[in-house]
Amino acid sequence: MIALIRPDSWDLPLFVHVLGAIALFGGVGTLVLLSFAAQRMPAQAVFARRIAFGTLIAVVWPAYVVMRVGAQWIYDKENPDPDFPSWIAVGTIVADGGVLVLIALTVLGWLGLRRRPSVTRYFAGLATIYLVALGVAWWVMTAKPGS
Repeated sequence: MIALIRPDSWDLPLFVHVLGAIALFGGVGTLVLLSFAAQRMPAQAVFARRIAFGTLIAVVWPAYVVMRVGAQWIYDKENPDPDFPSWIAVGTIVADGGVLVLIALTVLGWLGLRRRPSVTRYFAGLATIYLVALGVAWWVMTAKPGS
């Protein structure tokens, strides 16, 4: 219903934000699958770690930037009160905390490329936690509980 009364000038920033969020969620989901595959298939572990790191650099980081730029753009367009809703706070926490998680994943992924298989389980665990956090933020941003 809100989409029907939303100004047309909000369409592009919201599209950019949602496109980046979907790509980010899919990219992190791919990291989770590849990192667990690297643990379960030792013969293909090096290949899976290499693909996971490439996905992190080529998909996840750019998707994060697009999502975050779109989020700030739509936030500036809406210009909410300083008392912004809790659903925006949850999205902001997950997005801003996500940069730290992505830095940690980048370091762990790079170490995994150096053939240190012990870090693969930490990479998988951290990517899984971030995927769950993104899922919670996605639900909160779409359901807008308490609004």
